[in-house]
Amino acid sequence: MKTRLLGKTPEELRAIAVEEGLPAFTGGQIAQWMYKKKVRSIDAMTNISKAGRERLSEKYEVGVSPVLSCMESSDGTRKYLLEVSCSHRSGLGAADSGEGLEKSAVEAVMIPDEDRRTLCVSSQAGCRMGCRFCMTGRQGFHGNLSAADIISQYIAVDESDDLTNTVFMGMGEPLDNYENVLRAITVLTEPWGFGWSPKRITLSSIGVLPNLRRFLDETRCHLAISLHDPLPAERAQIMPVQKAYPLQDVLDLIRQYDFSGQRRVSFEYTMFSGLNDDKVHADALIRLLRGMECRVNLIRFHKIPDFPYGTSPAPVMEMFRDRLCSAGITCTIRASRGEDIYAACGMLAGRHNNE
Repeated sequence: MKTRLLGKTPEELRAIAVEEGLPAFTGGQIAQWMYKKKVRSIDAMTNISKAGRERLSEKYEVGVSPVLSCMESSDGTRKYLLEVSCSHRSGLGAADSGEGLEKSAVEAVMIPDEDRRTLCVSSQAGCRMGCRFCMTGRQGFHGNLSAADIISQYIAVDESDDLTNTVFMGMGEPLDNYENVLRAITVLTEPWGFGWSPKRITLSSIGVLPNLRRFLDETRCHLAISLHDPLPAERAQIMPVQKAYPLQDVLDLIRQYDFSGQRRVSFEYTMFSGLNDDKVHADALIRLLRGMECRVNLIRFHKIPDFPYGTSPAPVMEMFRDRLCSAGITCTIRASRGEDIYAACGMLAGRHNNE
């Protein structure tokens, strides 16, 4: 099994080049080909000698994950199913060499919006957080994606050259696979990589401590916290992680950081009819977030099997929004995208045609 080059830094690529008897600067050339030109094979790296390419190809491959299928929504949203090699280990390189891995599939969603093309990427196959209202969480945990499999999602999609933004909101909890997610963010933001501004990247999390602190310290990317219920006992019923990482502890940590400038923090709030959508919940949310520079995104729930609640009616969502706005908290109702192809929030399951 060949080792994948995708996800590696120029320094690591230089070490590989030297080990294979090539000039050290070959490592920088490989990085250029993969991250700037987005080639999918070593043979396409034409400024490396043919003999050098042949030596590299004996042990290594670029390693872009193959696309298994693509579905397009009536609103233009596109959902890609990609084959990945998952590892239950979370360290760097855990899924690069192909040893002790399981084949699985994950989904990435491209969301068009006027001049924006946002890619929603997955960081794990399945998820171990167990949120009751989430299709990904319902399927259990199948493994962590390597940095190569995360970066592959930006290269494999048809819109690769047109992407403007990304959100780590696909399958999995990004902070539960933090080392590989951080490596992917590094590739996205470093000048030798994609060269994106951190302002183009948002990471969504239920608030895994202490990796949340690391993310806030080690990146300048935006943060979105999955909140969904301000009352601890109720939140624990639909989000078991509340017991391990209480929401109040997450908020206490976030308040230690400055979000008054270009970096933003937002809170995702899926609305369930009769569960978390009345004035009591709105007022509890106001008390939790009072004085914080933030935004609340209200999300229409997309019905899944074996979950007893439906989505809140539009007038209820508008009441909730207006109540937060009147208290000085910026609140919007997020437009639902891709529901007809099971690409909307909480609906990703990594299945062929959603069988």
